[in-house]
Amino acid sequence: MIIGISKAETTAKTEVYGPTCGSGSLLLRIGTAAKAKVTLFGQEKDSATSALARMNMILHDYPTAEIKQGNTLAKPLFEEHGNMKQFDYVVANPPFSDKRWSNGLSLPEDGKYNRFESYGVPPSRNGDFAYLLHIVRSLKRNGKGVCILPHGVLFRGNAEAEIRKNLIKKGYIKGIIGLPANLFFGTGIPACIIVLDKENAHNRKAIFMIDASKGFKKDGNKNRLREQNIRKITDVFNNEIIINGYSTMVYVSTIEKNEYNLNIPRYIDAQEKEDIQDIDAHLNGGIPDADINDLEKYWKVYPTLKGDLFSQARPGYSNLNGEQSRFHCRIQRILQRKYPA
Repeated sequence: MIIGISKAETTAKTEVYGPTCGSGSLLLRIGTAAKAKVTLFGQEKDSATSALARMNMILHDYPTAEIKQGNTLAKPLFEEHGNMKQFDYVVANPPFSDKRWSNGLSLPEDGKYNRFESYGVPPSRNGDFAYLLHIVRSLKRNGKGVCILPHGVLFRGNAEAEIRKNLIKKGYIKGIIGLPANLFFGTGIPACIIVLDKENAHNRKAIFMIDASKGFKKDGNKNRLREQNIRKITDVFNNEIIINGYSTMVYVSTIEKNEYNLNIPRYIDAQEKEDIQDIDAHLNGGIPDADINDLEKYWKVYPTLKGDLFSQARPGYSNLNGEQSRFHCRIQRILQRKYPA
């Protein structure tokens, strides 16, 4: 889990919160990933959905989970010492670009909660950052959070640009994961996962980014993340593995030069390499040595394989040798697709 709860030492005192919990499935997934039983809290605006969430908690052996019904932004219902309660982990998949996020909310009154004062007030017709800032305020000093939002939060300007800048400078954004388009019901726009982490935020000098937009399977009229896609995302993120065209670590100094724009294509070139055709090879035969060298990952594992498979035809070009093993034949097929005999 990219939120880190699967590796943390959790107890019943570990508190997990879903500010837009829906039917509670995301909360339950986080609870299942924890090493020990944690305490779950959730708030949901729709009365029927919040009732379903309560039922799900009981059915999945979380009878003490607290699920409350109400508008999270207008009136947070979990309080402690007269202020908003804070949690160890927060997870949310809020409504995208909610145009009515400020309904029932008096911004001067929000001073009690201090959600927007330090970062900026989100646009009145777009609530993406309102939910994100609510999550930031709901996290304990070393708390961690995950929020799914549309890609626009990464690059939109004006008030949102100022909020994004303030969050980056605080060091609260640990990572960003770009997801495929057409993944969620009700919208076809691409989304991203923003990973928040207050622990050691003041020392954070970089943000880890992943472009997972191409890793999916078509499922009817929607796209779906397969188990292998999810595993790749979690392994790469948790171990901060840098893969060309897929993931990278971006220093805040670089982001600052880009005016705090977090649009993933600015930092990860996920375009497929152009397939350059060698006219000489097509006309005179042979395989360009440059194409053979592109298979370096095989030659590193099997140092003698290249010598077994190829012999020089002329400077810069090689020929395939005779029959080889099944693995050798696989390499041959890769190259023969481009340069048939």
